[in-house]
Amino acid sequence: MPRIDLDRIEQTNRTGYPAPYAAIVAGRWVRRLGPAHGLGDFGVSHVVLKPGAASSQRHWHEDEDEFLVLLAGEAVLVEEGQRTPMAAGDMAAFPKGEPNGHHLVNESAADCVFVAFGRVPTGDCHYPDIDMRWSGGAYRHRDGSDF
Repeated sequence: MPRIDLDRIEQTNRTGYPAPYAAIVAGRWVRRLGPAHGLGDFGVSHVVLKPGAASSQRHWHEDEDEFLVLLAGEAVLVEEGQRTPMAAGDMAAFPKGEPNGHHLVNESAADCVFVAFGRVPTGDCHYPDIDMRWSGGAYRHRDGSDF
C-alpha cells in the first residue's frame, strides 16, 4: 500500500558525527521513509527537531542536491552569512556543488517537523564552521586525518 504509516517506521536520533560535533543533533529525530518503502533512487526523511536542536552541522555537498519542506512549527535556515525564518509550508533547495553551508535550527519552544529529499552522497561533504568533512565514506578532519 503506498500510504505511509509513520508509526510503523523506526524513529531514531542516531548520528555518525564524532564528539563533540554530535551534541547539536541530539534533539533531531529521523524516520528514513525511502528504505522502508523500496525507494532506491533518492532518499526521503521525516525529521522532527526538538526545541534547541539543529538538523545537522552546517554543511554543503559536492554531489548531492537537497530539498526540504517544513510541515509544522518554525525553524531558522542558517546559511553562509544569512538567517531566514521558516514556517509551515516553506521550502528550501540546495543545489549540489554550491558552497553555501546550511542547516535548520529550531529556536522556538515547540517541535518543528520537515521532510528532506536527497540521495546518499558519494562525494565530499564540507562543514565550514568546524574542523570536519565527510570524505571517503568517513568523517575526517579538514586535513584528511581520522578522528
